Amino acid sequence: MAYKIRKGDQVTVLSGRERGKKGKVIKVDHKKEKALVEKINFQTRHLRPGHPMAPQGGRIERETPIRLDNLALVCPKCNKTTRPRFKKLDSGSRVRVCGKCEEHID
Repeated sequence: MAYKIRKGDQVTVLSGRERGKKGKVIKVDHKKEKALVEKINFQTRHLRPGHPMAPQGGRIERETPIRLDNLALVCPKCNKTTRPRFKKLDSGSRVRVCGKCEEHID
């Protein structure tokens, strides 16, 4: 199955407190419809001493997933946010195409 946002894509956040920021997709969970984006949507977790994540305790900042409908793909060619289209090649495979400049994204 072909998905519009994949691991390694450059995306822009469309809504929320991180609106307008760009980042690279680290991980995508299509069942939960969420994506983990590099350096975006940080949350702080306070840990007690002796916790396996931080034996000395303290605060840990980490990225948390964002819903896929709050992300827009950035075309690597024209550098604009786009809604990707799918084009069928002669070989029968489908590729993502920028909706604005008609260039292949894959």
